[in-house]
Amino acid sequence: MRIFELIDLKTPQIMGILNLTPDSFYDGNSYKSQKEALDKVGLMLQDGASIIDIGAYSSRPNAAHISEEEEEQRMLPVLKAIVKEYPKALISIDTFRSEIAKKTIGEGAHIINDISGGNMDKNMFQTIATLKVPYVLMHMQGNPQTMQNNPTYKNITTDLILYFKNKVDTLKRLGVNDVILDVGFGFGKTIDQNYELLRNLGEFKEFNQPILVGLSRKSMLYKVLDCTPDEALNATSIAHTVALLNGANILRVHDVKEAVEVTKIIKHYNRI
Repeated sequence: MRIFELIDLKTPQIMGILNLTPDSFYDGNSYKSQKEALDKVGLMLQDGASIIDIGAYSSRPNAAHISEEEEEQRMLPVLKAIVKEYPKALISIDTFRSEIAKKTIGEGAHIINDISGGNMDKNMFQTIATLKVPYVLMHMQGNPQTMQNNPTYKNITTDLILYFKNKVDTLKRLGVNDVILDVGFGFGKTIDQNYELLRNLGEFKEFNQPILVGLSRKSMLYKVLDCTPDEALNATSIAHTVALLNGANILRVHDVKEAVEVTKIIKHYNRI
């Protein structure tokens, strides 16, 4: 299965976020029942999401670590319900655990989105090769519990280019060619480092792989404006505009309708 067979990346696509965690930085504990989660998925699909990204492990800075069993218990019942209710929906699973990857793909998911780039589970790359599914390869310095403890780079853009070169080469040797790159905004980066990556996003096109960005309501936006995540929707749309102009293919978002509007404006802008 190739990502290009699942969605048309000639135009920007929207990945809608479904957090099944009680403590995510923006919408944690929002969906207390399967019906609420299903309703949210239905709304995101109606608003124009191409992909639904389901996460059951909070990766915000200093988030509590949970067991694989707890992640599975949060994830699988909702995933099964979504697959039954929306059988044509394209589903991504936000997990760094290879066993969760196996079980969720077995239940009808299509993509694995790994915040750790294979660093938190040594079996993940081989698992992706066996499953033959698209893989979101993200960069994170450290882990969610440590990543914002003084993140340091020689040069963040060149450091990440080397990181992706090594990881993509490893994946290709295993037979994984369908890789989506995510520079990991907010995952072990200072505010200035995040903006440097946003400005230099086009340099990652050298890998000839789709680029996903996760900027939605993040601290790199609301801290600059001295506001809350709830108040950062306009800033998010601005950041999405910059990302698309710099080569992003997929926007991972909380607010699908507004992100779709950004892609429509950029599509028209690029056509003129």
